[in-house]
Amino acid sequence: MIDLQIQHFFSGGVYARHMHLPAGHFAQSHRHTFEHLSILAQGEVLLEVDGVTTRYCAPACITIAANAVHTITAIRDTTWYCIHATHETDPDKIDHSLIKEV
Repeated sequence: MIDLQIQHFFSGGVYARHMHLPAGHFAQSHRHTFEHLSILAQGEVLLEVDGVTTRYCAPACITIAANAVHTITAIRDTTWYCIHATHETDPDKIDHSLIKEV
């Protein structure tokens, strides 16, 4: 298991999750109840959304539709942010409130 260096940021109903994904690793498939933005700040990834794979190079801002199953695979070392609208501010509860089982 790798350390994704997760950091949590909260501001006025907006949540941002920072993740560092080393080249060759992936973020597990998951989905969210609501549409959200993802920001590829550094690196290069393959983003699979509902079985369709697209290659992105930083910088990129990507909209992920509600209920879309998505997986992020790093081609190069990657800095990735997920941005969600939520009033939850407890890092220990945030995944439970945002992520739906796949």
